[in-house]
Amino acid sequence: MADGPVLARLHFGREDAERDVTEGLLLRGGFLPNAAYRAALSGRKMLIIGRKGSGKSAICMQLSADGGQHAGTVLVTPDETAGEEIRRFELQGLPGDSAKSLIWRYLFAVHAARHLVTHAKDAHRRKLDSVKALARFLKQNGESAGGRLGDRLAQGARGLQTSLSLEAFGVKAGVDLASAPSEGAQAARQLEVVEQGVAKAFTDLGCAGEHGPLLLMVDQLEQVWSAESDSNSMVIGLLLAAKHAVSLYGGAVRFLLFLRADIYDSLSFGEGDKFRGDELRITWTEQALRDLALARARASVGAEMTAELLWGELFPAVVEGEETASYLFRRCLPRPRDAIQFLNLCQETAWLIHGRERITEGDVLQAGRQFSDWKLKDLALEYLVAHPFLKHLFPLFQNTGYVVTRAALATRFEAAAESLHRLFPAYADALTLPGIIDVLYAVGFLGVRRGNDVVFAGGDDLPVQAHEAEFHVHPCFRAALGATSAIDLRHFEPLVAANRIVQGNFQSPAVTGLSFPSRDHRLVQELRRSCHSILAQTSRAVDLTQDARDEIARQINRVLDEANVLAAASIFDLEDQLLATAHYFDTLAAQLLASGLDDTAGGAGGVAGRLEEESRRLRRLAGGSYGSSGSSSGS
Repeated sequence: MADGPVLARLHFGREDAERDVTEGLLLRGGFLPNAAYRAALSGRKMLIIGRKGSGKSAICMQLSADGGQHAGTVLVTPDETAGEEIRRFELQGLPGDSAKSLIWRYLFAVHAARHLVTHAKDAHRRKLDSVKALARFLKQNGESAGGRLGDRLAQGARGLQTSLSLEAFGVKAGVDLASAPSEGAQAARQLEVVEQGVAKAFTDLGCAGEHGPLLLMVDQLEQVWSAESDSNSMVIGLLLAAKHAVSLYGGAVRFLLFLRADIYDSLSFGEGDKFRGDELRITWTEQALRDLALARARASVGAEMTAELLWGELFPAVVEGEETASYLFRRCLPRPRDAIQFLNLCQETAWLIHGRERITEGDVLQAGRQFSDWKLKDLALEYLVAHPFLKHLFPLFQNTGYVVTRAALATRFEAAAESLHRLFPAYADALTLPGIIDVLYAVGFLGVRRGNDVVFAGGDDLPVQAHEAEFHVHPCFRAALGATSAIDLRHFEPLVAANRIVQGNFQSPAVTGLSFPSRDHRLVQELRRSCHSILAQTSRAVDLTQDARDEIARQINRVLDEANVLAAASIFDLEDQLLATAHYFDTLAAQLLASGLDDTAGGAGGVAGRLEEESRRLRRLAGGSYGSSGSSSGS
C-alpha cells in the first residue's frame, strides 16, 4: 500500500457510475459482476430492471468499457429534448404505443447504419453496394454526422411524418408510397425500406458470424419519464421496437434496455407477457453489498485490503452491539448507491471532521443520523413523479415507535385524510388507508411482519395482504423520524399531525404500482391531450392554406380554453362535457370533408381523420375506458 494513513486513501467510489468510470475506480476493480451483468454480457436477457441506485448504469458503463466482445457499442441516454420529441410523436392511423415504436425503430436503424458504414471500412475493408446505399441514405437525410440526439430525433420524426429520402434504396417516396392509406401506414412503409437496407448490409458483411454483435443500449429513461400516458407509451414503444429489431437483425445486433422498476411495473399493454423471458431484476443481498464494499476498498487502497482489516481495524468491530457491516447494511436500502454513500460518510466523518485514522463507533452513529436525513429526503424525490404526496405521509410516523399497527395507522390517517385530499385532490383514489400502505410498502419505507420475519419490498415478495396488521418503518429512516424505539406510548396528537401534513414538512430530531390521479382529473387531462393532438395534426397539414389552418386551430383552442376553465374551477362531472366535445369533433370533421379542401393526409383529410379518432377516444373515456398506455389516437 502507498504511504500515508490508509483511512485517508479509503474511498468507496461515486454514487453515479459515469463519474466512477471517469475517475477510474470502476475500471480498477471497483465493479462487482453480478447475475444481471452476466446475463447482459451473455445476451440471455434484454431488460435489466432495478430501482434507482441499484447499479443499472454501472452495468451499462462496464459493458461499454469492456468492448472486446462486441463489434461496437452504442449508448442512448435521452435528454429532456429527445424525450419530448418521442413523447409527442404521433401518427394518424396508429395508436400511441405503435407510433412511438416507429420512432425508436428509426433511431435503432440509423445507429446500426452508422456503425455499418464505419465498421465495413475499418474491419472488413470492403466496398459493398448495400453499405454504400446506407452511407447515401445517411447523407441524404442528414444523419451521417453527430449532433444532439434531440435534434436528430426531431428531424427523423419529421421524415417519418412526411417523407424520408429513400432514393439510396431505389425508392422514390413521393411516387411509390403515395398509395399509403394513412400517415401511420406511410411511415411504416418508409421505415421498412430503411430497416431492410440495414439488414441486407449486415447479411452481406456476414457480421453475425464473423465477430461479436453491435451492442445497442438504452439507459436513464427515468430522466424523461412522467406518470402520464404518453410517457408510458414512450417506454412501451421502446420495448416493442427492441423486440422487432431483435427479430429483424438476428445475431448481428444485441439490445439492452435498462429500466427503473417502478416505471416498468406501471406499464400495461397487450404484448407485455412476451417480455417475461427477457427480464432480469437486480437484487442485492447483504453479502453482495459486503463483497462490493471490499472490492471498492481494494480498488482505492490496494489489493492488500482484507475483510478483517476493513471491518476490524478501519471500522469498529461492533456498533451498538451489532457486527458493523451488518449494522451498516441493515440501515440502508439494499442497493449500491445507498451503501456507497453511507460508507463514504463514515470515512469522511472520521477523517475529515475529526482527523482520526480509524473510524469509531461514534463516527458511525453520527454519520448514521446524517445519512438517515438524506435518505428520507431522497425517497420523496425518487418518487416525486409517481407519488407527489409521499413526503406528506412521513409525519404520520414522526416521533413515535417504528412499529405501527394497521389500527393505529388508521387513526393517524383519519386525522390527516382531509388535509391530504385538499392538497392532492387528483390522487384521492390512492389516498386511502389501504392505498397509502401499499405505496409505503412498495417504495421500501414500510415492511410487514410475516410470521417471525419483517419483509420489505423486493424480489418476488407478495404485496401487503388485507389481513396483515403490523408494519415496521425501515431502519434507514428511523433516525430522521425520531422513531428509534419500537413502541412509543405517548398519545398521538391528530390535530398536530394534520397541521404538519398541511404544511408538508416535519422537524428532524438530529411496480406495487404507481398512484394515478382520480378519474375526473384524468378526463380533463385527456380532453387537453385531444386538443393538443388535433392542433399538432393541423400544423402538419401543409396542403391546407395558412388561413384554413388558423381557423381550425382557433376553434380547437376554444375547446382547450374550456378544458382549462373546467380544471381551474375543479368541476369534475365531465362525462357530458367529453361527449359534447366528441360530437363537436365529429361535426367539425364532417365540415372539413365537405368543404372541398384537399382531403389527403397532408390536408383536410388528415385533420378530419384525427378529429374522428379523438372523438372515438373521448367517447370511450366517457364510458369508463382508461388504460395506462393511453394511446393518443384511436385503434
